[in-house]
Amino acid sequence: MIIMNIGVDNLYAFKKFYMNMSYPKKVVNTPVEGEYLKSRPNFRYRKVNILMGSNATGKTTLGELLMGFANFLRDGNAYRFADHITDERKWAHLCVDFVAWDNRLYRFTLKTKINKEDDKEEKICDKKLEFVSINQNDNYETCAKRLDEGEGEEIDYKDIPVPGWCFQYGHRIVDSIKSIEEKEYIKVLGLIMKTLDPAVKSVHKVMDVENTYLIKLNNHSVLIQDGDVKGEKIFSSGTKMGFKIAYSIASMICGMHNFYYCDELFTYVNSDIEIACLSLMIEKLSERGQLFFTTHNSDVAEMDLPNHSFCFLKKDKDGANKIEYVNASDYLKKNTDSIRNALDNDVFSTSPNVEKIYDIADIAK
Repeated sequence: MIIMNIGVDNLYAFKKFYMNMSYPKKVVNTPVEGEYLKSRPNFRYRKVNILMGSNATGKTTLGELLMGFANFLRDGNAYRFADHITDERKWAHLCVDFVAWDNRLYRFTLKTKINKEDDKEEKICDKKLEFVSINQNDNYETCAKRLDEGEGEEIDYKDIPVPGWCFQYGHRIVDSIKSIEEKEYIKVLGLIMKTLDPAVKSVHKVMDVENTYLIKLNNHSVLIQDGDVKGEKIFSSGTKMGFKIAYSIASMICGMHNFYYCDELFTYVNSDIEIACLSLMIEKLSERGQLFFTTHNSDVAEMDLPNHSFCFLKKDKDGANKIEYVNASDYLKKNTDSIRNALDNDVFSTSPNVEKIYDIADIAK
């Protein structure tokens, strides 16, 4: 699944929010290979999306929204979106353009509302799925225009060939590690854990028990089941995240999924380790793969990636609390322009306002 465009209003705290993942021209000597459909070279998409921004700007919420959409493609239940309407007095809208495992651009549109009357609640969902074929010389814009002009053909969600997705958050993992080839996962997990904690000597699978592993350290062992440490709390917060990090990398190596949303997996992890793991993830992304990666680590901005790989979420400063999306390439036209320098100089207007923090000093006066 490749997400090409998102439009959402009155859902998950988003108000008239728009995000586009196409880019206008081919980038020369890019370290991110295959940012286009293999058989349709003009149909370009942002394969890597590094999402940065201050707290409460919607990075995790965007993942929740996309996970809800992915789950709709699995079960066809659009009513789940009605549970996330921001203002129940108004209609909520969602539009997602995406590519599956064929040469078609799909569009999902939804209009939903909750009617309340006499202590009864009714969810209303008006949804539509349609597509147009991606012709040999098409780009995203030409296909989207045909959909805008009503040329799309309707289709049922069951008939869309979606290869799979993985959403991971710092507080939970959505997928199950049992879907990965066990040997590959153990190899990756062992190397990740040894990097995060040099005291780790080896990792072993506990036979006949699902998702359970034995971590051997210098003087004792620790049992890990479903990503939770059983017994002693000896691992740091960063080391515990090793299980989720290892899953992402191992599943990419095994080709389990094509779409990944990794949210704040490296909050407690050393910056150099985060950059090394992110580089490996980008390298192992499959054909038609796409990665969304949220981070607060400004060192990531120094990585050798196209400017269009860096995205920023921010809240407007007029008091409306509207979340806005900014792509670095909208400001930095040359790929030689420094993302890090732009961040340090707040070119994207994403720096938090810390004046109220300093106001605390006046409380006791």
